[in-house]
Amino acid sequence: MSLISLLIALIAERYLSSSTWQFNTFYQRYIKTIKQTKLLADYQSSPILGYAVIFIPVIGCYFLMAQIDNALLHLIASTLILIVCFGCMKTRDAYKSYLVSAFKGELTTCELHHMQLHQDKNIANMGFGQTLVWLNYRYFIAIMLFFVLFGAAGALFYRLLTTMNECANETASGNIERSDESEEGSDSYDACYANQQLLFWVDWLPVRLVAFGYMFVGHFSKAMPVWLENLFEFEKAPSKVLIAVAEKSEDFMVDADDCTLEPCLLVKLAKRTLLLFLVVISLLVLTGTIN
Repeated sequence: MSLISLLIALIAERYLSSSTWQFNTFYQRYIKTIKQTKLLADYQSSPILGYAVIFIPVIGCYFLMAQIDNALLHLIASTLILIVCFGCMKTRDAYKSYLVSAFKGELTTCELHHMQLHQDKNIANMGFGQTLVWLNYRYFIAIMLFFVLFGAAGALFYRLLTTMNECANETASGNIERSDESEEGSDSYDACYANQQLLFWVDWLPVRLVAFGYMFVGHFSKAMPVWLENLFEFEKAPSKVLIAVAEKSEDFMVDADDCTLEPCLLVKLAKRTLLLFLVVISLLVLTGTIN
């Protein structure tokens, strides 16, 4: 059933582009409801409350799916949740806009699209192609892995955690800019840091598995030393580990006049890696290794 859900969700995600099917639409409604409650309204100021905001819908999803006895209804519900958790239209639109501007020779506009994507996702400064590699992992491959291992609740957990991390970074930064020594800014920073630490450990193993996939579909011999070097690295950011291996897995010459080369090649590499994991998951499901 999980394999069928994955196949349907991957196909549907590309065509269901309206805001109705976007995760952020549901997330904003959920946060608006949370802020109206007395107990969880200040979830951004406390790591415990922040975790509660994540786990309440995840636990609810788990028990809801457990109550569905009908296989067809279970498949439909799982697939719908997966479709919502998959992908990000902002990232896809930014990539398309970047390429259009690049082909027109509008390098300044390309850089603006690049900066806007960083701002929207609140991620560390990196090249545009590197950004796409990381977001492909975050919005597709990682969610696939969590869905296969933990079901719809697992996919929902990972997407909630990453979305809250993105929003928490922005909120904490704003609070600290307004008042570096205020209690509110300090609490927001602590909550943001706790959320980042949880996400760091959640990503630690999946990133290394996905990096191995990049190495497998790319230049294995060139990427292997980098993968081994980072295998037991406990301080390096997961995004840097994945990007370091991905860049060694693909050959491209840096050309200052062609800003499309790196992102296009890395996106193709990311797509091959996604297909590799889909094939591996299919084999594991068909052989009965995973249910």
